[in-house]
Amino acid sequence: MKIGLTYDLRSDYLREGYSAEETAEFDKEDTIEGLESAIRANGHTPERIGHARALIGRLAKGERWDLVFNIAEGLRGVAREAQVPSILDVYGIPCVFSDAAVLTLCLHKGFTKAVLQAARVATAPFAVVTQASEAHDIALPCPLFVKPVAEGTGKGVSPRSIVRSKAELKPAIVELLEKFNQPVLVEPYLSGREFTVGLLGRGENTRAVAVMEVHLLANAEAGLYSYSNKENYEDRVKYTLADDAMAREAAKVAREAWIALGCRDGGRADLRAGADGRVYFLEVNPLAGLNPVTSDLPIMWRMLGRNYDDLIGEILKEAIGRL
Repeated sequence: MKIGLTYDLRSDYLREGYSAEETAEFDKEDTIEGLESAIRANGHTPERIGHARALIGRLAKGERWDLVFNIAEGLRGVAREAQVPSILDVYGIPCVFSDAAVLTLCLHKGFTKAVLQAARVATAPFAVVTQASEAHDIALPCPLFVKPVAEGTGKGVSPRSIVRSKAELKPAIVELLEKFNQPVLVEPYLSGREFTVGLLGRGENTRAVAVMEVHLLANAEAGLYSYSNKENYEDRVKYTLADDAMAREAAKVAREAWIALGCRDGGRADLRAGADGRVYFLEVNPLAGLNPVTSDLPIMWRMLGRNYDDLIGEILKEAIGRL
């Protein structure tokens, strides 16, 4: 198959003047090279396309692909991750990973949690705040956790995200509203173990391939998997595979969430235990990072003793199986 590859290259946006944090979700050249090599190793012909604007230009010239391996995150708006799948839908070209509706749903953490609450998947209570004056209406007990409603890669998550008193809540909300110009998610701060679960498949055929526990080291920002901790993970974070009772519960909740949200092919879900010992869904990533060395899903795959080409091959099998 001729497989197009859509992506946002971080260096392109940095050259345009965007900041390191603004481009945190975008990919590096070695990610694209790794994907090209893996697609080729699985018997297909990869072809670089680039971002959504490049895709539009190529389609306008009459170019077509049998399948598009889409990892483009988009730059603006809550529907930014849905831009490439939507464009491809117009031309009837299938893509790897979730469709436009699911990507929009899952990027907005408030919408995601509302769907999961209705589906009776374990997720903590929450509020979505659109203006600072709403802070006094939040009845959730402290400590609380605040973050932008539609960001990834830990953007907007810092030690100030942990709100230990009601007096701290409004200033924390104001800071995020002003910086990210989007609503703020407020939920209880979960102080227990943190997991990320790798997932493959869709519907009842969804399988959790591994549960990886996130351990913050002594020099990390304490108590949270923050943007800074993720950017400096080499000396702040340790990862281990987990298979005890709590880890198995995390895998169960992650799978339930993946199915309820309609995700497909491959990705990750993040979960954390509360003081009550229960595991709660935090967020899902249906466009998980795929850097061969540094991304969570390839890291846990490697810890299982399997190579990167096999991971991409499994994802491709899931997508091609839908065609």
